[in-house]
Amino acid sequence: MDSRTLYIRRLPQLRRALLRWYDDNQRDLPWRGTRDPYSIWVSEIMLQQTRVAAVLPRYGKFLRRFPSVEKLASARLSSVLAEWSGLGYYRRARNLHAAARVITRELAGSFPTHSDQWRKLPGIGRYTASAIASIAFNEPIAVLDGNVERVLRRLLHRSTAADSWNAAQQLLDRERPGDFNQAIMELGATICVPGEPSCARCPIRTFCGTRGRGQSQSRKARQIKASISIALATKGGSVLLVQRGVRESLMSGMWELPILNHSISNEEVLFRVRHSITVTDYVVSVIARSEVNTESGRWISRRKVHKLPLTGLTKKILRKANLIK
Repeated sequence: MDSRTLYIRRLPQLRRALLRWYDDNQRDLPWRGTRDPYSIWVSEIMLQQTRVAAVLPRYGKFLRRFPSVEKLASARLSSVLAEWSGLGYYRRARNLHAAARVITRELAGSFPTHSDQWRKLPGIGRYTASAIASIAFNEPIAVLDGNVERVLRRLLHRSTAADSWNAAQQLLDRERPGDFNQAIMELGATICVPGEPSCARCPIRTFCGTRGRGQSQSRKARQIKASISIALATKGGSVLLVQRGVRESLMSGMWELPILNHSISNEEVLFRVRHSITVTDYVVSVIARSEVNTESGRWISRRKVHKLPLTGLTKKILRKANLIK
């Protein structure tokens, strides 16, 4: 009997072992334990390219602000971006808002029940559509993200993840597809991690072709170091902010503090903060100013600042300066 035939015959045991482990060891995350498609959809969009730790404090707050797809669709985009502030990759929020409007206006508020239908909505790719459809509607369709791909590569002892979607589909438990998809993602996030996996704790180690010998093919992007200076100008009960252009490739339409484009060697630094955007780590020097020469600047009352879609860096600075909570 060849190894592939043996692997296929052992799939039922592998599925049971993984699901038992997941039932007993899954992390207590707020988007689990629900089949509500709206809640699951919001969580999946938030989790794209974002760590769970960053999503946790914002997920519940977002759902309280927009508790239904109808509430989200009827909200102003600026309000949605303001609630999204700090999560980054703001195109996700724009697409979430656009898709909510499609669902309410063209689908009469009814959510798609099949992954192919989800993929027709703005911002929904193959992975996200499969995740929502399997978890919310029990569609027997597999997911493939970085965690799943790494598990498959090690499990099947492959140097590359060729044909990984088909491999993931073959592995899928069709009676509990949503739970199984979450289980294999959980395994990759907590045990079958990049670098040195915790094979001794792995529930499917007896089925694995590498037992930890297969290294992740992914490499963390090298971080770039940079320094910038930001002006903090206040007047009475207002702070000076500028709005990024709608055609900006990053954070278009968001509000931020003015960036100083000249040397600050002779100016007093109020404080410094560190901030990361994609692969760049910034050391940000905050300079107190009474005025700043900027054509696009506006004096915004401190009482209204929190209602604007602020960039994550701007929120960080304003909080440290005790200008917002």
